[in-house]
Amino acid sequence: MSLIQYYGTGKRKTSVARVFLRSGKGEITLLVNKRTRPFADYFYLDSYKLTVRQPLMLTETESKFDIFLRVEGGGVRAQSEAIRLGIARALVEFNRELRPTLKSAGLLTRDARIKERKKYGLLGARKAPQYHKR
Repeated sequence: MSLIQYYGTGKRKTSVARVFLRSGKGEITLLVNKRTRPFADYFYLDSYKLTVRQPLMLTETESKFDIFLRVEGGGVRAQSEAIRLGIARALVEFNRELRPTLKSAGLLTRDARIKERKKYGLLGARKAPQYHKR
């Protein structure tokens, strides 16, 4: 018997999430920066847990899949949003008919906002040293 699995990649700021959906009972395995972590403990705020589960709740597929998550970089919030995008993309791979539902909720749109790079001669991306006339 072959293992059926659906894959989606999600990115947010510097965080990258690789999401694998496999048929199962709804268990979530989380691998953060190459270390296995318990899902409920790592995403300590309910809002983060809700963010991760949002595409599953919207499409009513919560108990259909076991989810394997590999996340690297970024903070906890950016990681949860990257996972959300990855799950949404994997669900579209599973069933194309879920796309309009996920698209209307804005779950298939990559948030392109990232930190602006520091420029030479400045203290930060835009902050300049204090100006002295004399």
